[in-house]
Amino acid sequence: MRARLAGIACIVALVAAVAWQWRADDADARAHTLTGLDPDAVRHIEVALRGVPGQRFDRHDGHWTSAGTKADEGRAEDLASLAATPVASWRAASEFDAAKIGLSPPVAVLVLDDVRLEFGDMTALGKQRYVQVGDRIAIVPAQALPRAPRTASLPTSAGSAP
Repeated sequence: MRARLAGIACIVALVAAVAWQWRADDADARAHTLTGLDPDAVRHIEVALRGVPGQRFDRHDGHWTSAGTKADEGRAEDLASLAATPVASWRAASEFDAAKIGLSPPVAVLVLDDVRLEFGDMTALGKQRYVQVGDRIAIVPAQALPRAPRTASLPTSAGSAP
């Protein structure tokens, strides 16, 4: 009977240790992402890119809308997923000249719920980009940038060519 209780106690302790480690790993991973937001929980998105009209998306009942109509779900999900972008390093914004790193004005501005992300130029070395979040600058992968909205494709039929 004692061996059985000792075995059960060991299993309970092991499960508790795994659960604690999982939570610690999750907290550590969130500390190394652009925001602490869960992309699946983002409800409101605003995006502005240089030279492109701004857009706004709102999630209602699990679907994205823009200006009250159905939105490009893929685009909205792509934008929300930027919340979990991995960060190589964080630095104080005061260490940089915003104009020299493309943040004055920014290349793109993304607001996820109430978190404002300002995307700048690529770093001099490596395939990374500057992103300002509050009073800090994150160094993230270069591809972490809101993409432009889809445009109408060019006509492909022979009758429409000049």
